[in-house]
Amino acid sequence: MSESKIPFPINYSCHFSEFREGEQFAQIHSLGLVLSGEMELNDGITKTIFKEGELYSARKNSLLKFAKYPPKNGEIRTISIYFDDAMLHNFSREYGYQAEKKEHVPAYIKPEQKALHSFMYSLLAYEDLSASEEILRLKQKEALLLLLNYDPGLKDILFDFSEPYKIDIETFMNKNFHFNVNVERFAYLTGRSLSAFKRDFQKIFGVPPRQWLQLRRLKEAHFLLTQKGRSVSDIYLDLGFENLSHFSFAFKKQFGYPPSTLQAK
Repeated sequence: MSESKIPFPINYSCHFSEFREGEQFAQIHSLGLVLSGEMELNDGITKTIFKEGELYSARKNSLLKFAKYPPKNGEIRTISIYFDDAMLHNFSREYGYQAEKKEHVPAYIKPEQKALHSFMYSLLAYEDLSASEEILRLKQKEALLLLLNYDPGLKDILFDFSEPYKIDIETFMNKNFHFNVNVERFAYLTGRSLSAFKRDFQKIFGVPPRQWLQLRRLKEAHFLLTQKGRSVSDIYLDLGFENLSHFSFAFKKQFGYPPSTLQAK
């Protein structure tokens, strides 16, 4: 998984005519609109399909898997607007917004508001315009005001500038083991330094994080192949393996036979 850099405030990407899938660590808050095709988001527990004309909003510091489905003889197209911390700090001071503690926050939501839809479609007019920073900031502010009008409680998510707090490692890792992120990122998301994460992890699981992750993913692969009838090509990316050959090698080393043999049974 490649952890994305902070993007330009407005993104007109995803002009793809073929199926795409992958993972993303959301470093900043975003709001997007599916212009054509469909997109699926998966936070490890819940999968949601976003169809043409539907909005999606992902929160900062979330792990997401995505799949993008182009329409027949067409392209998958989306438009997104991003909200970096500096902009959000300035907005919160200008409008007096302050987050209150909120323990359970979804990785993404599906806003449904006519004004937000109209706003996102209006951004298409700026695609070929070399917009100044002032214009971009105004558009970000407009989007935030509409989001907060849609759900005032979003202030507890958008204006929470604290670092991730210390959470239960066992619960978090059993939910997110299939995301292909490095151990440093897992440490950060559980509110720990790398050394503290490794120490706490060893106490709970009895083995180092990398060793546990490999075995946990392979056991899940074995279950999906033998009990759910899934194919090798369908699961290796879902379980955090970067390529099929790496998955097959690790599987055979662990179980003594290649995963392809299970499909023939």
